Amino acid sequence: MSEPYMTLAQVEALARRAHEGQTDKAGRPYADHLQAVADGVRARGGTDEQIAAAWLHDAVEDDALSEDGLMATPLPRGVKDMVLAVTRRGGESPETYTARILATPGALLVKEADLAHNADPARLAVLDEPTRTRLAAKYARVRALLGLSAG
Repeated sequence: MSEPYMTLAQVEALARRAHEGQTDKAGRPYADHLQAVADGVRARGGTDEQIAAAWLHDAVEDDALSEDGLMATPLPRGVKDMVLAVTRRGGESPETYTARILATPGALLVKEADLAHNADPARLAVLDEPTRTRLAAKYARVRALLGLSAG
């Protein structure tokens, strides 16, 4: 990404601010998850735009940033499209959700890194068994709909 767009460091700072005080299901700072997804995208050969989308992938869904706020942020349209593609909407079927991801350039890699971190056995291990079982099944279904191999 180049000017006049935000740098990756600025995107990271925005994401950390937007999710400040938020924790994941295990009680860890939510920014740890964002960092892991961004690192996962980077490790999978993602572009700077995909890494930026990884930092912001849950911002709209978690109401940390409004859709209008995202659209007003100085980011390439591709980043915004990826973030909106991976944003779940209330009442939306997994089929509709995954079809949007598959139709949006770059979004699949962001979601793949997100799923990989969400399904990390070490991360799931701290959750109670019913929650762990429910989430593992949910993540496996989404992976299958996206055509991603297990794990």
